[in-house]
Amino acid sequence: MTSILTNNAAMAALQTLRGISSNLQQTQSHVSSGLRISKASDNAAYWSIATSMKSDNGAIGAVSDALGLGAAKVDTATTAATSAIDIVGQIKNKLATAMEPSVDKKSVQEEIGQLQQQLQSVAQSASFNGENWVMAKNGGSASVVSSFIRGTNGTVSVSTTSYKFDSSSVGNVLFGATASGTLDTASGILGTKNTTVGASVFSLDISKMTSGQISSALNMVQTALNSMVSMNSRLGSISARIDLQTSFASSLSDSIQSGVGKLVDANMEQESSKLSALQTQQQLAVQSLSIANSSSQSILSLFRG
Repeated sequence: MTSILTNNAAMAALQTLRGISSNLQQTQSHVSSGLRISKASDNAAYWSIATSMKSDNGAIGAVSDALGLGAAKVDTATTAATSAIDIVGQIKNKLATAMEPSVDKKSVQEEIGQLQQQLQSVAQSASFNGENWVMAKNGGSASVVSSFIRGTNGTVSVSTTSYKFDSSSVGNVLFGATASGTLDTASGILGTKNTTVGASVFSLDISKMTSGQISSALNMVQTALNSMVSMNSRLGSISARIDLQTSFASSLSDSIQSGVGKLVDANMEQESSKLSALQTQQQLAVQSLSIANSSSQSILSLFRG
């Protein structure tokens, strides 16, 4: 039976066209955005995971920046410590020279005095972003960000590596600092007075010393050198950890980004093929609807005389 009120063929063709148009719109969205899951309604579970991991990746990026800042602080301190070791090594050489009875000790002391002033300059200038790790108050501490952690229970945290300052003769700073932050030349590896010699590396004056006294001063300087080497080693271990964490953070960020991509990125080859197929289906559905609509026109021939 043919009805002019109800065209079942047209309704079926229209329903098919609607489905194809919906699929085509979705595919076009995938192609234009590059994502097969761009909102929660596409796939709530995957969208939730991807959103959380993208947030974590952003935090890891921030941690990487903080690691760079921490590395700069430690590198500044390491550079100062290395320079100070070289200068104290020169003082050691001058003392060895002064052991010769015929050497003018006052002339040697003038050279040592210049080296001592350079030690002070090195310590005072080793500051990065307002922090100085080689000239610090005893008992104080500094820290650098070391990692971003997401716990298995969903909590997040940022861990830090601390460096506690010790301004004793066997500590980890070249000089101590006063409460106001100025240089304290009476503390630290270079400023703490040796009871046997009666002076520190910084205050040492050999002008009137005997060979025996200079020998004691030489041992004091060697002890200071040993402490400085240990200090530099501690700084180096922190620097190495920062480098490892920076490398790990970069690799972790790439892995997370790759994992998120596998969850939500569109397969462009597949979407391209699907788009071509849907465009063809859409053309055929339009043609089918046109045929279904034209069938009702044939009824008019029944009423022609």
